[in-house]
Amino acid sequence: MTPPQHPGQPDWRGRGTPPADPATQRLPSASRVEPPTDQLRAQGRAGRTRPRIRRAPSPADARPTQVIPPVPGAPPPPDSPRAPRRRNRQSIVLIAMIVLALLAGGLAGGELYARHRADTILVEVAECVVEDGAAVSFGVNPPFLWQYATGDYTNISVTTDGNRVQSANGMTAEVTLADVRLHESENSKGTIGSLNATLRWTSNGIKDTVAENLPGVGNLITGVRTDRVAGTVILDAGDNHVTAKPVVTDGDLNLEVLGVTGPLPKEAVQTALNDLTKKLNDNYPLGIHADSVDVTDSGVVGKFSSHNASIPNEDANPCFARL
Repeated sequence: MTPPQHPGQPDWRGRGTPPADPATQRLPSASRVEPPTDQLRAQGRAGRTRPRIRRAPSPADARPTQVIPPVPGAPPPPDSPRAPRRRNRQSIVLIAMIVLALLAGGLAGGELYARHRADTILVEVAECVVEDGAAVSFGVNPPFLWQYATGDYTNISVTTDGNRVQSANGMTAEVTLADVRLHESENSKGTIGSLNATLRWTSNGIKDTVAENLPGVGNLITGVRTDRVAGTVILDAGDNHVTAKPVVTDGDLNLEVLGVTGPLPKEAVQTALNDLTKKLNDNYPLGIHADSVDVTDSGVVGKFSSHNASIPNEDANPCFARL
């Protein structure tokens, strides 16, 4: 029989009995109930609200927020509030560019139309006056559309094909008109500030012109040659010839007969040539008159001009009816 053991005393084998667990002894009993007073105190502590202390703003909070600039070419973030405003600005710029492009295209089209129409009209007028083909060009300053709209042209150039100028066969005209004002009035279509023309008359053209306009004498002419040094024109009629010198007299271009070899008297030849040059001088429009004349190796070159000329109505000259 084993004798009763007391805690802490060794058993019969010489070992002591281990003491009871202190933690187990401290556990509260399950049957213990918290007093009501303790519960009220706990609820009071739970319901009590601690006052919130506001912190004074520091100097760092007053500093402006640094804005990082966008990367060039990078699209704005989809949730950025500035994106709609930026898109609106781009739309306005795009619309403005489209409007400017349309205006530029309209002006260019108007410029081409005005040039084409003016070119067509003035070519018809020039061809009617000279009785030959002609080409017309206009000055570029100010823009031609403005010149066309106002009727004031800074300068106009006309060059003929060289077949004839009215009754003069083989003649080429190079004409420059400046300060042309197409403002129709009762007596004129407008005015021309200045006109300068260079007329080139070839030797063969002189021969054909004499033959066509002076049948009695012209049929005898077999050729025409020039002497540039002497400044004379020689009309050959077989073994006979007539030597004449082109001169300017009172604004008219004349052929002064210096000598005749053959049966024809000098006075008769001079009268025939005077009739020819008078016909040419009288047909020049716009008050054009001769300023100078030179003899070249290939013919005769005359300088002509006119200032403050009045453009005639169609009643005076039908060639200007289209203006």
